[in-house]
Amino acid sequence: MKDGWHDLIALDLLESNDVTQAIYNNQTFAIYDTKNGLFVSDARCPHAGANLCDGYFDGENIECPLHQGLFDARTGAAKAAPATKTLKMYQCRVSDGLVQIKLT
Repeated sequence: MKDGWHDLIALDLLESNDVTQAIYNNQTFAIYDTKNGLFVSDARCPHAGANLCDGYFDGENIECPLHQGLFDARTGAAKAAPATKTLKMYQCRVSDGLVQIKLT
């Protein structure tokens, strides 16, 4: 850890143009490979706790596999019912071939 940044997963392990699950310190994260870059959120849907990494990802939005709530994978904004809470997002970067997240 340096300045709050933590290694999450090797860049070459990401599913291209898709969502990839990664676990750090017993917490599960979803990493979205979008045309606008990488974004990281909690992997659990804030509505009912389903793993978003099992949901449908269209390159910009992630659909919850349980109730089909929809979130913007870049901002975390809830876009379709029953999702109403914003998805928790994390700053991320790529350094030395690793995806890193900033945890405070």
